[in-house]
Amino acid sequence: MLKLLELVGAFVMRRLEEFGTIVLLYRDTMRELGHRPRPRHILSQMSHLGVDSLLIVSLTLLFTGVVFTLQTADILIKFGAQGTIGGIISIAIGRELGPVLVGVVCAGRVGSAITAEISTMKVTEQIDALRVMAVNPVNYLIVPRMLACMIVVPILTVFGDVIGVLGGWVIAVYYSGISSYLYMNSIHTFVEVFDLTGGVIKAIFFGNVIAVLGCYYGLHSPDGAEGVGKATTRTVVSSIIAIFILNAILTFILY
Repeated sequence: MLKLLELVGAFVMRRLEEFGTIVLLYRDTMRELGHRPRPRHILSQMSHLGVDSLLIVSLTLLFTGVVFTLQTADILIKFGAQGTIGGIISIAIGRELGPVLVGVVCAGRVGSAITAEISTMKVTEQIDALRVMAVNPVNYLIVPRMLACMIVVPILTVFGDVIGVLGGWVIAVYYSGISSYLYMNSIHTFVEVFDLTGGVIKAIFFGNVIAVLGCYYGLHSPDGAEGVGKATTRTVVSSIIAIFILNAILTFILY
């Protein structure tokens, strides 16, 4: 029993130490935001992290809208509530499914890319070279990636919301027999602007978390090729868990 408690205590202490280090890194990143930004680096990261994620985000939200409509349309038609299907799909995707799924996709696609890149730089001593040249690694590496993620993840979320609602429209009209006017009118009737903007606000926080965690695990990756793989895995797992926790907190606050 004592051995078990020692193991649990050691695990908790490691997690608390890790959390404290992440908070300190986040503090340093916030301080560096006040310095002159690097627009060229930010745009480069936006292209690398955002544009390359369009396809997987599109496919994820398209089939999410398709499946969600398939699951709900017949039930709503059965109870005579087919006039609400468009509004239900749009609210569900705009508030929850859109930002959360985009966040999870970006945690796997963007977070892993950030960690792999920075951890490789660490292993090849490029980060030490930056310090030798009096270049702050936080300002040079983390700030552009964080700002890029905070911009592209909300944009991807809006794009994914539109694709998801469009996928729901295709199934509702061409499979379930609901008129296009009824689908679009239910969106106009039931959906408010904040149903979309609330999801975008969530996406901003998700992008922030993905970038900071990706950079943290990249900077603290173990040496060697195996260390790069472990750091990448930790980034994806930690980012997804953080997104779900943050989503619950933001949902309480926003709605």
